[in-house]
Amino acid sequence: MKVKQPKPFTLEGGNRAVLLLHGFTGNSADVRMLGRFLNNKGYTCHAPHMKGHGVPPEELVHTGPKDWWEDVVNAYNHLKGMGHEEIAVCGLSLGGVFSLKLGYTLPVKGIIPMCAPMYIKSEETMYQGVLEYARKYKKWEGKAEEQIEEEMEKFKETPMNTLKALRELNQEVRENVNMIYAPTFVVQARHDEMINTDSANIIYNEVQSDLKDLKWYEESGHVITLDKERDELHEDIYAFLEKLDWND
Repeated sequence: MKVKQPKPFTLEGGNRAVLLLHGFTGNSADVRMLGRFLNNKGYTCHAPHMKGHGVPPEELVHTGPKDWWEDVVNAYNHLKGMGHEEIAVCGLSLGGVFSLKLGYTLPVKGIIPMCAPMYIKSEETMYQGVLEYARKYKKWEGKAEEQIEEEMEKFKETPMNTLKALRELNQEVRENVNMIYAPTFVVQARHDEMINTDSANIIYNEVQSDLKDLKWYEESGHVITLDKERDELHEDIYAFLEKLDWND
């Protein structure tokens, strides 16, 4: 069965630009509603796909943080190439980690990390998450149960070097959060099943910005952009962006 893959998107608006970054095993669909909302408010929004995402899971495990960081920087430069001098960045989970890395690497107007881990639960927990993603993807492709089981057994034989590299990325970013001076709005779901939620406190406490805020969403889980408080989240992100000292 031919399935329609999610695609990266660019929604053109005014001079103010927002880079939207999806999470590990996610894709641009995770931030599309947020992008549409902000675009309707006049913002230009761009959401890339990191390599190995939004494609069969067999491709994911042959990529890693170095590839994804390159994709993030290319996406930032894409907005620069469109003429946007001021760029805010908003990322979910792994995308939130990269939003923080951008914050101490390149000039950004503001940073919104959403459910961004500062330490990873065990590699085993992450590995189970990858397996769950692989199984879901195969079901979404419309494959028969027998074929899925056969492919999953083969998939389990693939080395998962990506997970070790992810831990190292998290450690690196955590050690550099105190180098961030851009305004930061830390978003955290109370019922986040994927990460240690104390990560939000670490980020909030360690960023050096004069303008920073932390908000807990009491009814939401890890993929907060698609959960029941998403409308409130949209309004809060818009309010934060409007507080920034844009040149226009």
